[in-house]
Amino acid sequence: MNTPALTCFQFSITDHVAHLVLSRPEAMNTMGPVFWRELDGVLATLHQGNAARALVISSTGKHFSAGMALDVFGGAIHLDDASPEGRAAVTDLLAGLQATFTRLETLRIPVIVAIQGGCIGGAVDMVTAACIRYATQDAFFCIQEINIGMVADVGTLQRLPKLVPLAVVKELAYTGRRLPAAQARDYGLVNAVFDTPEACLAAAMQCAKEIAAKPPVAIWGTKQVIHYARDHSVDDALRQMGWVQGAIWSNAHVREAVTAMKEKREGRFPPLAELRDF
Repeated sequence: MNTPALTCFQFSITDHVAHLVLSRPEAMNTMGPVFWRELDGVLATLHQGNAARALVISSTGKHFSAGMALDVFGGAIHLDDASPEGRAAVTDLLAGLQATFTRLETLRIPVIVAIQGGCIGGAVDMVTAACIRYATQDAFFCIQEINIGMVADVGTLQRLPKLVPLAVVKELAYTGRRLPAAQARDYGLVNAVFDTPEACLAAAMQCAKEIAAKPPVAIWGTKQVIHYARDHSVDDALRQMGWVQGAIWSNAHVREAVTAMKEKREGRFPPLAELRDF
């Protein structure tokens, strides 16, 4: 799989596990225009290809990410509030940013995030679109947007209420307070907390390795069903479950999985089909 040279990230795939690393610690891994373009491109490539069966996102430096780069609001992206036409354009601009993080949610493979230090503003938007979140004991989450006079607008207020109690979301969103990692774990936002960034990343990579050993199409189906069930009634979700299972059922995959367990080896399963543009 060919990916262009990146300036905001490091990217690699090893043993079917993709690893995307935020790599601008000197700028606290803030999210400027290049960040969005590069992330969108990497996720599109991963989605269309079949080399990776899980994605781990980690970071460098003291903080996971301080969110949107402030220079974005100083001219890198022009937000015109002087006319209804300009304000309408803000809506469409936001739709593009939202779509990039939605790619994490709709990616054909699971996404695991290893978070250290601050996960602030846009970074909360980002990690709430992932499947699994691990954090260091010094990590914290902050809906920073309210502190700079705006509403969080790229996914936090839509996804966080699906993950933690609504009253917690309101407290964080109204006050801009920090949510420490231990509390985030207690609320269910974080799966586990680790002493060091190295231990946190190792756990994320181990989880990804375990996922990569399963039949990719069954993992794909599981992700589809979980997300559909989150947003639909039980009856609708059960019906969708039947459609998905009927579409991807494989006696051969089940036999191979059972045989691999008995023989104490990893199963051998085909990758997802590559996607081709028209």
